[in-house]
Amino acid sequence: MTNRADLTGHIALVTGASRGIGAAIAAALAETGAAVAVNYRERADEAEAVAAKIKEIGGRAMTIAADVSQAAAVAKMVDHVALALGPIDILVNNAGTAMVRGIDDLTESDFDQTIAVNLKSAFLCTQAVLPAMRANKWGRIVNISSGAARGPGAIGVHYNASKAGMEGLTRGYAARLVKEGITVNAVAPSLIETDMMRGRSDLARNIPLGRMGCPNEVAKAVLMVLENDYMTGQTIALNGGMAFN
Repeated sequence: MTNRADLTGHIALVTGASRGIGAAIAAALAETGAAVAVNYRERADEAEAVAAKIKEIGGRAMTIAADVSQAAAVAKMVDHVALALGPIDILVNNAGTAMVRGIDDLTESDFDQTIAVNLKSAFLCTQAVLPAMRANKWGRIVNISSGAARGPGAIGVHYNASKAGMEGLTRGYAARLVKEGITVNAVAPSLIETDMMRGRSDLARNIPLGRMGCPNEVAKAVLMVLENDYMTGQTIALNGGMAFN
């Protein structure tokens, strides 16, 4: 017997949702009945296409431009979504950057930008949605991490640090919010077929399953986490068998 998540009446914000994993998560949330705010920074046309597909199936969706590494932009975004759709009670921190750098090529600016986009954004967005979640005594936060949080990764040490920090943030918030009806978990995909991995199909040779993962498979893991009231502070790994937790 299979149970499908029913998120009817809930309001979800997915950051970095104009393409790839974020777009797949936004679509999956809409299919379960949630109203979805599709955040983007620059790709307005692609974000509008994601929202349009949701509306085609009868869902509620909006697009919202914001640089989620900036506190003022995040606060404005959350207020705008609340006015248009309702208070956010599901947050998926997916926005990220993945500039490939070797140790000797990595600059302070590269490091700071990666931490701001990948880690600080999750902190800012979480802080911004917490008041509404606490008022409702219910909330679900999912952070999109990476296998690089616990392994060598293919991007660089700056990326490793940002994703490891995100998992620490996940556990810290989970421990402090569990008694308020708010769960916080992470999903950590590795080698998913997105723009980030374009031209890197050679990496599939390292995957026991024999192929890269798909954005929809990440979205399924996010839904699994969202519908489980007893799960918090956990990281769900999707890596085709490359590593086991």
